[in-house]
Amino acid sequence: MNDELKIYEEKMKKTIGVLADDFAGIRAGQASPALLDRVMVDYYGTPTKITQIANVSVPEPRILTVSPYDKTALKNIEKAIQSSELGINPTNDGSVIRMVFPQLTEERRKELCKVVGKTAEESKVAIRSIRRDGIEKVKQMKKNGDATEDDVKILEGKMQKLTDRFIEEIDKLAAAKEKDILSI
Repeated sequence: MNDELKIYEEKMKKTIGVLADDFAGIRAGQASPALLDRVMVDYYGTPTKITQIANVSVPEPRILTVSPYDKTALKNIEKAIQSSELGINPTNDGSVIRMVFPQLTEERRKELCKVVGKTAEESKVAIRSIRRDGIEKVKQMKKNGDATEDDVKILEGKMQKLTDRFIEEIDKLAAAKEKDILSI
């Protein structure tokens, strides 16, 4: 029975991991290599992450530089960044791509906070869905005679505590990201 609980706990941990990755990709006015994690470049016909074909660095808090290992990929990297959802226009000097991140306006900060809230809420829904699946599985075990009514109640309680813990973690991550966005 506790093995079942561990499976659902791992699923919930993965949901938190995806949320953290999503939050890393939300621009908070500062340059971060994580912003380019989802940008895919057509590299010899294969969609490839920028970090696999270039060195990404932050020489100043609001500047990101991309130095490709293969200079022939420079134009493709530039195109991929331009077509991404970053909203940044890169400059290419022939060997390095630079991206300057402008200071966020108050309106844009509020929009980003709404995105953070929406993303956090989607993660909470995913966590609750995992809880629902776990409880349904336990009820099915009772129906099959593999678990007693007491086992069902105990596992439902444990599943709820697990869910509450991960929901609280989502709230903390969202609050930290909003604070990050609003403090710059």
